[in-house]
Amino acid sequence: PVGAVGILHAGLIPSLVFKLKRESDEIQELILDTLSNCLRVEASEALATGAVTILKEKLTHSSAAIRSKAACVLLEIGTHPEGKSTVCDEVMPVLVSLLEDTDPEVQASATGALMFATVKPQGRFSALGAGAIPPLLKLVAEETSKARLSAIKTLTMLAELPEGRKTLLDHTDTFQQCLKDPCEAVKRAAQIAISVIKWKP
Repeated sequence: PVGAVGILHAGLIPSLVFKLKRESDEIQELILDTLSNCLRVEASEALATGAVTILKEKLTHSSAAIRSKAACVLLEIGTHPEGKSTVCDEVMPVLVSLLEDTDPEVQASATGALMFATVKPQGRFSALGAGAIPPLLKLVAEETSKARLSAIKTLTMLAELPEGRKTLLDHTDTFQQCLKDPCEAVKRAAQIAISVIKWKP
């Protein structure tokens, strides 16, 4: 954390973001890891530098490691209030497409980024519009999925919209299966999801 603060104070974020465009894949991975740690502390400088547009390009990179790390940086951006809106506006469809990536790490990172983006109502509408429910349900159904917990939490937020709830009412059995999961957090998240989906106004 001290190192991250040092990088922020030295004003290196714009340089790091800019270097993502031109460095080799190996260096890009290191930059993305660095940005991820720094943005945990503060995201405004990265947002001002247009990082989201560059990260959006990295989400479709041929390297799974770069796709995954770019989604992790977007996850960190999405934890900040001002970052959520930018992620919702600019990268939601790409994040949703990564839910079906062949690499489990990429799926997990993309689901985590989606989870933070859907905290805001605007993010929920964007995710629904981008067709997030079917691929998220698929991740919930896969017992070995690294993204399972984030997928359940994201679907719970989508169930807070009438349209999302209506769609998910036909899939409560997918969440019922999770109640047998050995992981307590998954069980608890599934219970909350079921109660939100079955809630009647």
